[in-house]
Amino acid sequence: MLIQLIIGTFVICGTVLIQAMFIGVLSKALANINDWLLNGSKTLKMILVVTAMVIWLVGGLTASAWLWAAIFLIFDVFSELEPALYFSVVTFTTLGYGDVVLGTQWRLLGSLTAVNGLIIVGLNTAFLMEAISQIRKVQSKKPS
Repeated sequence: MLIQLIIGTFVICGTVLIQAMFIGVLSKALANINDWLLNGSKTLKMILVVTAMVIWLVGGLTASAWLWAAIFLIFDVFSELEPALYFSVVTFTTLGYGDVVLGTQWRLLGSLTAVNGLIIVGLNTAFLMEAISQIRKVQSKKPS
């Protein structure tokens, strides 16, 4: 049980770091487009920027799912990539179909995967809401 908590804690820290890097890159990109946001169709630009942000953040979420799959393979929780990645994604998104389950010796790690997914989805949601708020604030200004 302790080994699962240790592994899970390190993986959660790793996925938060991954997502923080994705958010950091996105924040930098958003800071560089303020002038562009002011001119032309504001609605179209909002749609384009939000779509791009979501695609980028899903990339970070996907990287996290791959990290979990790699951990499952390293510790022989699964012997093949497809079920490891499938379980990782299904659990990370807290969907949990139940068609692929962990043995009793690893089920705590599966729970930590779900907790990690909640953290990352919450982080992404908070970032998206703040970014949209900032974009709206920028777009409400008059072009100089």
